[in-house]
Amino acid sequence: MNFGDHLNDSTRECEFWDKRLGWWNNPSSSLSKFGRVLADVLLWRNKKASATVLGTATMIWVLFEIVEYHLLTLVAHILIFTMAALFFWANATTLVKKSPPRLPVIKLPTKPLLELASIVTVEINGGLALLREIALGRNLKKFLVVIVSLWVLSIIGSSFSLLTLLYLSFVVLHTIPVLYEKHEDKVDSCAEVATAELKKHYTFVSDKYLNKIPISPLKPKKFA
Repeated sequence: MNFGDHLNDSTRECEFWDKRLGWWNNPSSSLSKFGRVLADVLLWRNKKASATVLGTATMIWVLFEIVEYHLLTLVAHILIFTMAALFFWANATTLVKKSPPRLPVIKLPTKPLLELASIVTVEINGGLALLREIALGRNLKKFLVVIVSLWVLSIIGSSFSLLTLLYLSFVVLHTIPVLYEKHEDKVDSCAEVATAELKKHYTFVSDKYLNKIPISPLKPKKFA
């Protein structure tokens, strides 16, 4: 691969992320505001909110993984208790001739959900396009990366339940970003050294083995 190919790949990668992060850079986007609030929570800039979110996630994990409570049972019990309490409260206020409780009207916002659905659709289509490109044998490097990643994912999946894996990922999101922000210089220097070593080893393997594997270019289909 020559310099022009590297430049084209870098340009395509920049365009790839610009399209996906356009909602973040748009101040009028509802998801942009949500993303900044989420960043404050993950980076512990709002310590009370961060501790509340992490504590809630821990309680949910203990409830379902340790106590082995079931989600459907929990939702049903919460709804039973809430509806019964509100029902008796409303009837009690009528008996004592007081105004009934004013319940807020709960509605899901349409705009953020549509923006989220659009982003998810773009990501899914991008992933499907990437898998198609790899399956057609166009990029051996991406093929090897995907195979190794799926293999590692299969090992992790056999060691943890889905809920535990989600909880561990949540804890990592609450610890790694704030640690990186505090030790950014040291982490960046170590990352540069590690990246240089990985590139050197990959270049050696690529020149000695990968480049010798014949890969035929995909021929365009001819339609009658």
